[in-house]
Amino acid sequence: MNGPLDLRVLVLLLASVVVGYIAYMHPAAGGAVVVATTVVTLLYLLMGTGGSGSPPPR
Repeated sequence: MNGPLDLRVLVLLLASVVVGYIAYMHPAAGGAVVVATTVVTLLYLLMGTGGSGSPPPR
């Protein structure tokens, strides 16, 4: 992994920990957790591919 990807993974992990904590403290927020997980997954995919859907050039 290169430098920027490592930082992105760290940011996404931090976001998932925060969302997980909120879901633990407020179980009724389950729907919001699903939406947040979907958004984080899409952002990860877009950041990893450059937004074009194909692998980034080497």
